[in-house]
Amino acid sequence: MRGYKFKLQKLLDIRVDMEEESKRIFKEAQLEKLKVEEKLNSLEENYKKYSEITGSETSIERKMKYLYLNNINYIINNTNDELKKKEKNLEEKRSNLKQKQIERKTVEILKEKGQKAFDIKQKLTEQKMNDEFALYGYIRNLGRRWKWWRLIFQTLFLKWQMALIQI
Repeated sequence: MRGYKFKLQKLLDIRVDMEEESKRIFKEAQLEKLKVEEKLNSLEENYKKYSEITGSETSIERKMKYLYLNNINYIINNTNDELKKKEKNLEEKRSNLKQKQIERKTVEILKEKGQKAFDIKQKLTEQKMNDEFALYGYIRNLGRRWKWWRLIFQTLFLKWQMALIQI
């Protein structure tokens, strides 16, 4: 008996490869989003750090601080926009990954159903062979018993005929 051979195995392999590629792309998108979040957090910390006004600053220092904070605020706004784009991109990659997983799982379910059907067919074939072996054994034993009973009847018949001849 030979084992189960899935006819769509190449398709399943392709789907698995596509899913792995989609996972890799999704992880890259997650890393990019994480980097942007870290950058945003760092900028916000800098803004908080330099936004405190102390009374010992000169007007030039305050002007420089104001320009610096204005620049950081601009960069924070741009980084927020970039973060939104990264989040949108990440969601697209996530939905793409889910779709690839569904496609792979569909083919895997077909393979599992085919394997179950093959196993059932193999068990039925094996049971049929076992039933035939049992039937042949029964017939062989029945034949042996029949020969034994025939021998007994022949012997008894001969003894009866001998008894009749003697009478």
